[in-house]
Amino acid sequence: MFSRRSFLAASSATAGLTLSLAACSSGGAGGGGEPVDTSELSTGAMDDYTVGSQFTATEPFDLPILFNDNAAYPYRADWLFWTELTKLTNVTLKPTVVPMSDYEQKRSLLVSAGDAPYVIPKTYPGQEDAFVTSGAILPISDYVEHMPHYQDKVSTWQLEEEIDGLRQADGKYYVLPGLHEEVWPDYTLAYRVDVLEELGLAEPTTWDELLDVYRKVREAKPDMWPLSDRFSGDCLLGLVAASHGVGAGWGLGDGVVREEPGSETLVFGPQQEEYRAMTEWFSTGIAEKLIDPESFTQEDDPAVQKFVTGKSFSLSTNSQTVIDYRTGLAENVGEQAVVKKMLLPGGPRGQIMAGSRLENGVMFTAQMAEDEHFLAMLQFIDWLWYSDAGQEFAKWGVEGVTFEREGDKRVPAADVTFLGINPEGTKDLRKDYGFSGGNYAYGGTTDLLRSTMNDEEIAWQEEMAATHEPAEPMPPYPFDEIQQEDATLVITPLTDFVDQSTLKFATGQRDLAEWDAFVTECDDNGAANYMEIVHEAQAAFEG
Repeated sequence: MFSRRSFLAASSATAGLTLSLAACSSGGAGGGGEPVDTSELSTGAMDDYTVGSQFTATEPFDLPILFNDNAAYPYRADWLFWTELTKLTNVTLKPTVVPMSDYEQKRSLLVSAGDAPYVIPKTYPGQEDAFVTSGAILPISDYVEHMPHYQDKVSTWQLEEEIDGLRQADGKYYVLPGLHEEVWPDYTLAYRVDVLEELGLAEPTTWDELLDVYRKVREAKPDMWPLSDRFSGDCLLGLVAASHGVGAGWGLGDGVVREEPGSETLVFGPQQEEYRAMTEWFSTGIAEKLIDPESFTQEDDPAVQKFVTGKSFSLSTNSQTVIDYRTGLAENVGEQAVVKKMLLPGGPRGQIMAGSRLENGVMFTAQMAEDEHFLAMLQFIDWLWYSDAGQEFAKWGVEGVTFEREGDKRVPAADVTFLGINPEGTKDLRKDYGFSGGNYAYGGTTDLLRSTMNDEEIAWQEEMAATHEPAEPMPPYPFDEIQQEDATLVITPLTDFVDQSTLKFATGQRDLAEWDAFVTECDDNGAANYMEIVHEAQAAFEG
């Protein structure tokens, strides 16, 4: 099913997946029906639950949950997370364990058959679209009044505009997102600091300056590619595009962008001059042999090997992969090879951080609203996913067992290691204890987010926050059922055409002199029709 919302980290979401959903709610709580009376479903709920409360059910109950099993820290029934959570809350999670590789497909099958557990985490905003009209999932916005920690963070962090972007045509939203206090940038380029210093160059601040750096690297070191990228170029396309005011690669989404900063007028980004300028940056790099043309076709491993063996100067990275690059360079090139994350270069729209303060979140089956413990379940979800104490527990575990405090700083316990922190530890926070798992540990304060970062990454985050502006949230344009069906028929072939054409322009297979023809071809492939649907939906939502 088509997802109209663009999240860089979730680019491979559900675009193009057509689902036939037979399930519907017998209780009318899904699909935009009237909310149920929670006072009649309050067994186990706390009467005085509020911000700062430790949720503890007044009687124990089980809560079925879908569990996305990550092979990097595979599910274990004896994790401390499970037992300690039950001690704290009187709630026992009952996971249905699904391998990460099958998670999206299995989730769809379970929901469509009416067999899904009540709680479905690791759902990216937009992935719920496929299930809304069937009535199979809960319009959770009807019940957030019972979730004080969630409401407090939305209000305190002024997230209302981002939350509005989740609303469907009925004005409700069906996924409860992870909430971040601030935009959290991560992806950028890693580069060889020692090479830059050897050539007497400063770190570039714009994409045009970066091309100039690449030219000097190419001149001085003809056997080294200035850029040989990984992620099939999709990460870098998204980063360059964001600073041009459009989306591409991982950030393409459905292609819809604001016509100008602050404008409520929506246009199809790939048809704009800013998109042409973005593709020209790549085509210039390819034509001048500054960018390895294999960047768009090679697997990640060859790209990484080129970098760690000194055959390339830069490639895309995040806070974790840069650590791997550093290790590889030390082994293959020597300690003199220094790598770091580049501050994102700016473009015509300035120094822009792509991304959202919303993260993947939780979806709920409509049947949950028929359970006698429904209100208690809402309170439990609110505590674990949205309270400061619950988020710290999900991320760090139990103080004195899995972590300690050094002043205001959290550190792993002496025998615990986590993401390269305290590498001498013999037990892994995720693998051996079950904390910091992707099913429940996301969102939170900037302090909590940075608590697992090393000093170098924190410095990068702080400088990014000081020098860059977050991209504007998009105005909402939720589709009704008919619009959704019409949009689904158009968007997959249209974005496929855009992706293929972008690659041809970027690699020089197609001359940018043919840009006007491409703009017309977008309409031939459905762009004009799609934008009619978008404008109709936007107008209807605005009333």
